Amino acid sequence: MYVPPHFQEISKDEIEAVIDSAPLACIVAQTDNGLIANHIPLLKGPDGTLIGHVALANDMHRLVADDQEVLTIFRGDDAYVSPNFYPSKSEHHRHVPTWNYQVVHVYGRIAFQHDAQAKRAAVGLLTRHHERRLNGPRAWRMADAPADYMEQMLGNIVAFRIHVERILAKSKLSQNREARDYHGAVSGIRASGQEALAAKMAQRMSKPD
Repeated sequence: MYVPPHFQEISKDEIEAVIDSAPLACIVAQTDNGLIANHIPLLKGPDGTLIGHVALANDMHRLVADDQEVLTIFRGDDAYVSPNFYPSKSEHHRHVPTWNYQVVHVYGRIAFQHDAQAKRAAVGLLTRHHERRLNGPRAWRMADAPADYMEQMLGNIVAFRIHVERILAKSKLSQNREARDYHGAVSGIRASGQEALAAKMAQRMSKPD
């Protein structure tokens, strides 16, 4: 990924926020059949590994070798940026369209887990995290489903963990613009309906240097 120095994201908190807010990751791997990519919800475990599972029918766990390096991409909010957002455009017209976005690339080695305990742990961690966030005290639990049904469903998946080796993150949020154009970009992005990204840019604007 091309990352100019002024767009490189080095804040651990911001990187964690992108991963947490965009859990549907794209896992890219090189195989004997060429490149493959799978879109899979992931969760960062207490030990720092990325936890997930794939369908048993998904050839990913057959094509990708254990301990092979994979690239995992978490894509945060994004928005089109029009030159019309910049107040300085009317003075010199030296602006072109661009795109603002946040993305995190995680490089690591994958380990597939076929045992029942690992599969149950992966499903349990993922569902507990997302169910509590969505439904609070009414969160769905694995125990809510019939035991035989859960055993059948767990038999149809393969769990895995990705052991993280390095992270490359990018926040392209108009940091290279002068203050008035930065404010204009925030207002324009907000007006276009991308409130989350506009709020993140406004928050950065308020932080001391």
